[in-house]
Amino acid sequence: QVQLVESGGGLVQAGGSLRLSCAASGPTFSSYSMGWFRQAPGKDREFVASMGWRSAGTYYADSVKGRFTISGDNAKNTQYLQMDNLKPEDTGDYYCALSRARYGFRRTEDVDYWGKGTLVTVSS
Repeated sequence: QVQLVESGGGLVQAGGSLRLSCAASGPTFSSYSMGWFRQAPGKDREFVASMGWRSAGTYYADSVKGRFTISGDNAKNTQYLQMDNLKPEDTGDYYCALSRARYGFRRTEDVDYWGKGTLVTVSS
């Protein structure tokens, strides 16, 4: 069983940066695609970014392209989301995810494991 624990959320002013981390416990972390989703109050959970199995391609939502960067460290069983030039509309709970889909994923239906989330608040 894989468990995911996010960290790094917090309060930041617009234009600032945060780096989220997601530590995974369990076997064969490197055999999953990794990703991040977010959910703003009153809205559905939405795709943010994903990276294919063994870094086979990266994918971003249009709203974060050029500002966010997903990366992973298989030796540490950890994935990251570097968020730069943050905007108030980036506010929400951020969830890391793992999927057995080899080439990345965008849908919540493709997620096999979820973290519990970390809150990001961007003030204007």
